[in-house]
Amino acid sequence: MSVDPEHASAREPRASRASHREIADELRSRIRSGKLRPGQRMPTQAELAEEFGAERGAVREALRTLHAERLLTGATKGSPARVTQGEWPPWPAAPPQPTVVGLGPRVAAAFAAPHVRIDALCLTAVSLTLAVGEQLRLIHAGELKPAKIDVRVLLPSHRIELAFPAPVDSADADDGGLLHDRWLAVRNAQGMVLRQNLLALRTTHGIDVRLTFRALPFTPPVKLYLLNEAEALFAYYTLGRREQEFGREPRQLYDADGTRSMLFAFAPDAGERDSAFVAESRRWFEALWGTISSDLELTS
Repeated sequence: MSVDPEHASAREPRASRASHREIADELRSRIRSGKLRPGQRMPTQAELAEEFGAERGAVREALRTLHAERLLTGATKGSPARVTQGEWPPWPAAPPQPTVVGLGPRVAAAFAAPHVRIDALCLTAVSLTLAVGEQLRLIHAGELKPAKIDVRVLLPSHRIELAFPAPVDSADADDGGLLHDRWLAVRNAQGMVLRQNLLALRTTHGIDVRLTFRALPFTPPVKLYLLNEAEALFAYYTLGRREQEFGREPRQLYDADGTRSMLFAFAPDAGERDSAFVAESRRWFEALWGTISSDLELTS
């Protein structure tokens, strides 16, 4: 059975059951990124329920949320809503979410602009690489085509002794070198994937791409993403105690899972407090970039 392109969703059906909040976040991202165009009719509730693997009630609640945000309009019995035409209201105040969940929709909205600019400070760039990867897929599919992409990333230097991950027991201090090597391998691998995939857009799509890495002389206790100079996303690296094998011996260590760090979003149009946070975050990033950071080689 063929599907009307107007009703076609941007993703394949999901295996896992989605909540109304996750459905609303994804549909909101599609609307703001242009995958669902102004005036376009939405998929039916049945189609959305099948795609997201969700109950009809969760779909209805997600659509009610988008109606309340004035992103959808015109729903009638038996006829799906349409995407609102004209200027959309600002992003709603978002609750904190795990980085791997919250970063994707914000990066998607950033990639809808002709000039994409992302500044990031993080430990390994795993979450950033995941979030950008989905947008690169859409570019290759012809659904997005920014004219210019600028990305700057601050990562810890390979020359420092990391504050974490670190052994719990001082008797296992020798394991610190192995932990450092494992972290460095992840940092370099993520950075090289990000660089290869972004710079390839120059050849394949003629997009002006600039990607720069610089090294910090300390282990960042927080992560920060600045999107299109208009939004700041902030999260703490919260340490916990974990067990990890070295050879066949289990060791206790202190570490943080950055993909699960709770991400807080701040946008200037959300009020004076958010505007001040975004401006100060930009000043902080620029100060680190222009003072104590140094050239970073991913092969180090």
